[in-house]
Amino acid sequence: MSGAPAPDPGADPRTAQLSERLTAVRRRIASAAEAAGRGADLPQLIVVTKFHPAADVARLASLGITDVGENRDQEAAEKAAELSALALRWHFIGQLQTNKAKSVVRYAAAVHSVDRPQLATALAKAITVEQDRTGRDDLDCFIQVSLADDADGDRGGALPATVPELAAQLADAPGLRLAGVMAVAPLGAPPEPAFEKLAGIAAALRADFPQASGISAGMSQDLEAAIRHGATHLRIGSDILGPRPAVR
Repeated sequence: MSGAPAPDPGADPRTAQLSERLTAVRRRIASAAEAAGRGADLPQLIVVTKFHPAADVARLASLGITDVGENRDQEAAEKAAELSALALRWHFIGQLQTNKAKSVVRYAAAVHSVDRPQLATALAKAITVEQDRTGRDDLDCFIQVSLADDADGDRGGALPATVPELAAQLADAPGLRLAGVMAVAPLGAPPEPAFEKLAGIAAALRADFPQASGISAGMSQDLEAAIRHGATHLRIGSDILGPRPAVR
């Protein structure tokens, strides 16, 4: 399917709203990076568009957004097909079942939620088939790490002790590129200690795998804390797109 035409910001109130919110978020990012002593070393902004229509993604593309995130395969696949004419990089950020690997590798440039060996195996098999079929680029893979101290705050992910073994599996798999680590701050706790812990895990990973330099961390409510602790990718949704529409 062809991509939707880019909307005219001057004629479309929704585009104007998105532009205003996007500008505010970019200012927050720049301010946080300056406060952290990072200067112009700004993290990559991934706008999380789950539950919002493809028309909003097209509006974001017209405003210069190149990277968008989704956490449900069916929704992501449909949007990617509808907007195929746009120069977008799709990031899969949700928990992923192994039987969805074949679908995800058809559109995703990166998967941020690799949390177990079985999923790494499924992605490796699927990307080999897809590269033979289309010649697509390697798939960036972030290891999702659980940072919770107890089950009540867990947001999913591999236990820190299992990261080296999973990293080795990803690094050895043809068609997969070990990109780094990802985490979501635990529920009901300040994000700072969690992101500091993630930074330590990331540093240990880079010692063995220098190419795994990515840290995917930080959302609307905690992006400043993530930037202070070295985030290279931010996943921002509600502060740009507003409340999620009701799911029908």
